[in-house]
Amino acid sequence: MDKPQEECGVLGIYSQEPLDIPGLLHLGLLALQHRGQEAAGMAVSDGKEFLVEKDLGLVNQVFTEERLSRLRLPEARLGLAHTRYSTTGSNLRFNAQPLTARTAHGVLAIAHNGNFTNAKPLRDRLLREGATFQSTSDTEVMLLLLARLGHLSLPEAAAEAMKALEGGYSILLMDRRTVVALRDPHGVRPLAIGRLPKGYAFASEPPALELMGARYIRDVRPGEVVWVEEGELKSLQALPPSPAPCAFEWIYFARPDSLLDGLEAYEARVRMGMELFREAPAEADMVVPVPDSGIGAAVGYARSSGLPLEYGLYKNPYAGRTFIQPTQALRDLKTRLKLSPTSAVRGKRVVLIDDSIVRGTTSRHIVAMLREAGALEVHFRVSSPPIRFPCYYGIDTAARKELIAAEKSVEEIRAFIGADTLAFLSEEGVRRAIGGPVCLACFNGRYPAGVPVEGEKLALEIL
Repeated sequence: MDKPQEECGVLGIYSQEPLDIPGLLHLGLLALQHRGQEAAGMAVSDGKEFLVEKDLGLVNQVFTEERLSRLRLPEARLGLAHTRYSTTGSNLRFNAQPLTARTAHGVLAIAHNGNFTNAKPLRDRLLREGATFQSTSDTEVMLLLLARLGHLSLPEAAAEAMKALEGGYSILLMDRRTVVALRDPHGVRPLAIGRLPKGYAFASEPPALELMGARYIRDVRPGEVVWVEEGELKSLQALPPSPAPCAFEWIYFARPDSLLDGLEAYEARVRMGMELFREAPAEADMVVPVPDSGIGAAVGYARSSGLPLEYGLYKNPYAGRTFIQPTQALRDLKTRLKLSPTSAVRGKRVVLIDDSIVRGTTSRHIVAMLREAGALEVHFRVSSPPIRFPCYYGIDTAARKELIAAEKSVEEIRAFIGADTLAFLSEEGVRRAIGGPVCLACFNGRYPAGVPVEGEKLALEIL
């Protein structure tokens, strides 16, 4: 589908008693599958052995029962897991995470969600100093920074490495003794902490904690390093906080049952729909969400407008991922495989609600399908502002030249997608709906955590 893509989901477990670490991480990864569908991996340790399994594919494709059994250590107490969508480095097996290295800290594993905007100059410096790289992921830059700080404890080394890094990131580290969690000073990418009966767990989103048997307690704070030491949660404020979490977590990426920095994703989406009606009402007979991304905002729009919310589009649950097809005709048919209109729209004026428009191609097909199904009018409402700028903090929003709002006005976009009217939620509406400080860089080009000198996805593959 024509949507921004999230980079990754991360998980970590520390327990004072033996647990089925691979089994718990597998459940957690399934809860985070929406955050990355290109690769999955795990690292598990019992304090002595350190096992890693990872590969390309969806979680259940990578982690068969046979593969999980290879990770099961009777006395396992620690583990990391990762599910990947690539924004820096190709979708190749050697870029799958967790990445590992033998360092002065012992075997070290890292799982990363986000992007370092200064990865290229840091990597160039490390190469000049004699470092070697095994991947083309920016994650390995931090791994090698940590390797050079072997005289410090792992939490201290993480705090020191953060001083050299720029961008938006949430990271989990693991050696044979502990798990360390850290978040950039702007808190761009999410990271939650949960309490196990005798330990702690970490995850990109709280629903994954619950599936692993942990009770959500709080989020890792912007600029904070958190670790477990002798069963106790320890904290170090490594960098001064300047909160600007990604607005798209609430708009689209996070599961609707997630709580991010104390703000519920579903309720924020409902409020976005209510704000959208306040800013852009339409004379219509019904509200139809684009499933599943437009549901929350459609509920809010319907609630404020008094219009009925109707099941006007059917989403095929068996369609799977939308892989790039070799011709435009096949791409168009793939859209029809995923979505099709129902009879509810026949003879009706429809308010169609979606969370975003990136290239506009999918929106155009949906509007055409509704008209073919007999909709009299289609009034398109979008619960976010126009996306005019690329994201450099872990979201694949496409190059700016591919963003329709970077090239066309709202009226030109309306004409392209074929809607009777078109309106986007304002930046102020997003802020009111979320109710806290947020990063809106993809809408306004104001980047709180810097921009890369070379923003190309494959920049680290060029020497």
